[in-house]
Amino acid sequence: MSGLRVVGLIIGIVGLITTFLIYRGPKWKKLNFIFFSIFNLSLIAITINPNFANFLRDLLSLQKYQYGRILALLIASNIILLSFSLYTASKVENFRLQFDHLVRKLGLASLEIMPEKIKPIMVVIPAYNEADNLRYLLPKIPGKIDGLDVGVLVIDDGSDDQTRQIVQEHRHTVISNMINRGGGAALRLGYDILKRAGGNICVTMDADGQHQPEEIEKLVTPILHNQYDVVIGSRVMGNREKDNPLRAMGVYVFGAIISSLLGKKITDPSSGFRAFKMDKIMDIDLYEDQYHTSELIIEAIKKGLHIGEVPISIMKRQYGKSKKGKDFVYGFHFARIIVKTWWR
Repeated sequence: MSGLRVVGLIIGIVGLITTFLIYRGPKWKKLNFIFFSIFNLSLIAITINPNFANFLRDLLSLQKYQYGRILALLIASNIILLSFSLYTASKVENFRLQFDHLVRKLGLASLEIMPEKIKPIMVVIPAYNEADNLRYLLPKIPGKIDGLDVGVLVIDDGSDDQTRQIVQEHRHTVISNMINRGGGAALRLGYDILKRAGGNICVTMDADGQHQPEEIEKLVTPILHNQYDVVIGSRVMGNREKDNPLRAMGVYVFGAIISSLLGKKITDPSSGFRAFKMDKIMDIDLYEDQYHTSELIIEAIKKGLHIGEVPISIMKRQYGKSKKGKDFVYGFHFARIIVKTWWR
């Protein structure tokens, strides 16, 4: 027996024993135990008699290669590991969704919003450590649009600055998450609140001062006139202050991708400045905590909602630094969410 086979045999035996020791008793996990046991037993069998691998080699037509058996084993083991990884990822995703439902239910259970706080038009703002920007932003939000009262609901996403106090000073409604979960998760809680309170029109905007409160009316008016169910504020149709060239290019690229995938022209899929009828998004499932701006657009188009865009102006952040992360990482995850949402 070669040295490599001896090493493989030892690894297989040690792995089998370790599997038993880890998953016995209160840590018993049937699927994990079966997977690792089969893996280690297969490794032991092949190191004792390599001919066991001939079936895989022949199945994959690798007979003519010098290391056909090893190649076959590597391919098979990678397929098995990939399957196990996908299974594990699905379990983790289920736990994440359960946690999301728990946090949102806890938020609603402890909620006491006076009916007069819910207006026909509600501006929902997710905020994480944005006290300085909110101090500048909140006074500029209009009190009425087309004769309808406008209310503000800020979701304080685990801030440790004066975000909550600033909102209260301006006599707006603020709900706080105990931990920072991301803009998408904060908005889902806001939607839950409006659904429960019977909100009519929802406007979402960022808390960093890039979106202009004076332009809320441009988003809401087409909905009030029953032109659209969802209106997106587009910086591509409007204008922006000098921006990072990579992110500016990304807006065009991702807009072209979404437009191609869904057959609907969307110029600014990363815009968080939008308005929609609450009753129209009741049946839309939203899951993403981060990189979430494209999710609602894709789901709304798939549900057949009437979507339009209006030109807006995007300004530079007033205070603090962006929380979106590095450009390439943000772009990768944004693309991942587009594909994931379109596919489901």
